[in-house]
Amino acid sequence: MFAMRSFLAVLAGLAIAVTAFAQTPTQSADDESQRLEGIAAIVNDSPISYSDVRERARLLLLSLGAQPTQQEIAQITSQALQQLIDEKLQLQEAAEWEVEVSDEEIARSIEDMAAQSGLNREQLFQQLMSAGINPASLLEQMRAEIAWRRVMQGVYGSRIRISENQISEELNQLRTSAAKTQYLLSEIFLYAPDPQSQTQAMEAARSIRAQIVQGAPFQVAAQRLSSAPTAATGGDMGWVSLEDIDSSVAGVVEALPGPGVTEPIAVADGVYLIAVRSKREPQEAVVQVSLTRLLARDGDANALNEAISNIASCEEVETVAAASDNLQAAPLGRVALTELADDAVARIEATEVGQPTAPFEASNGLAVMYVCDRADNVDNLPSPIQIENQLFGRQLNMISDRELRNLRREATIIQRD
Repeated sequence: MFAMRSFLAVLAGLAIAVTAFAQTPTQSADDESQRLEGIAAIVNDSPISYSDVRERARLLLLSLGAQPTQQEIAQITSQALQQLIDEKLQLQEAAEWEVEVSDEEIARSIEDMAAQSGLNREQLFQQLMSAGINPASLLEQMRAEIAWRRVMQGVYGSRIRISENQISEELNQLRTSAAKTQYLLSEIFLYAPDPQSQTQAMEAARSIRAQIVQGAPFQVAAQRLSSAPTAATGGDMGWVSLEDIDSSVAGVVEALPGPGVTEPIAVADGVYLIAVRSKREPQEAVVQVSLTRLLARDGDANALNEAISNIASCEEVETVAAASDNLQAAPLGRVALTELADDAVARIEATEVGQPTAPFEASNGLAVMYVCDRADNVDNLPSPIQIENQLFGRQLNMISDRELRNLRREATIIQRD
């Protein structure tokens, strides 16, 4: 599903593109009429008409928002057909699992999409029709997306288990990556498993890149054209180090002098376009600690030591302090050692988790700091819950990609010239 702000921003530009598409001088009007009534492909006995392909191609042209060449129109039309084939397979699989998507569900999704730009459903459809696009193509694509997502979550979601070890390993990898140069990347991946389709994918990638360089939104192009799991988020790969990506891609990314879009990169099963959005140098690790201060107001070391002897854990500090008018407990929360004075850092570094530091003089008494937690952290690391959700989504996307490849391989697909 594409971002509506970008979607609506290119509606005006589509008028030119649609005109060019409609006036392709490759056939006579009579031939075109016959093709529009004919069948472009059959997927397990389910037909895809030339009219279906034309409408989807117009949606893809809308994504790019620029006037295409005749060659680009041919490439986009081929891409449109492949998308429609995948959607047929997804809907057929959903039918096997008796998964149905109601018109009401699609209407709600359309309303949500339109609301992002302050429109309602009728206004959105009017925008599409003004650009020469039948809204039915968008509705059918949305039906396939919802159905496929429901099948994947229903069949495989309950089988995915994210362990504590996986979360811990992911956090460790993030910490390791943070100590290296990182790149903020987005991707468009065109699936091409054989030499013939790879040649076509390279040509399509060059055309897509040309449109992006001319101003077409990369995010929208990724959502509409990419075969990668990241297509759902506009191709966003987040911050990655070169070791995290395919070596063929890494070399091109590293050689790019600054933010921009790479030339097409061929890999074993397809072609990549990578947008390098930003770059950051390695981050220094930051040790964070969770502290609770225990203060003896009268500065009596014996009173403070007696209280300490009655405290077995950080959870008991406030309870023990509350039993004496001379004691005060103050949870300080999580702080970075870099925010503390050198003498405080030295005391904390010499103290085990769950234990108090050596006593020190405070402005209003004698105190110790309980070190309740310690983490060798870096800025902007996600929480364990966020990591778990990311790992779950990543696994489900991989399963989805694998299952769609299996469906393509096992299906009977007849494409007509």
